[in-house]
Amino acid sequence: MKNCLLLGRKGIIVDDIKDRIDTTSITLFGGTSLQDVKNSFNQQDSDVVIMGAGIDLNDRLNIIRYIFETSKSTTVHMKDWSSGPAGMLPFVNGVLNGQVDEE
Repeated sequence: MKNCLLLGRKGIIVDDIKDRIDTTSITLFGGTSLQDVKNSFNQQDSDVVIMGAGIDLNDRLNIIRYIFETSKSTTVHMKDWSSGPAGMLPFVNGVLNGQVDEE
């Protein structure tokens, strides 16, 4: 079982994706900020972090820096801006289904 941290600008969007995700072999956690990432990493290891494009660029960079300084095994996936909020669910499903297929 893999742990995946979903990050988005709005928690409601993250919760919606968590409810509609297309896999059962991954435990999903949500967050919206660097502090949420730190809290999550303090509670459990995350194998995968998926980040939406709505988070401020500087915040995204700080999140990525923290993840890479904290973990040698976590992968980070960042969604494009142009697909908009509707593109988040297909992006998350694509990343996670690829992760599941690797096992």
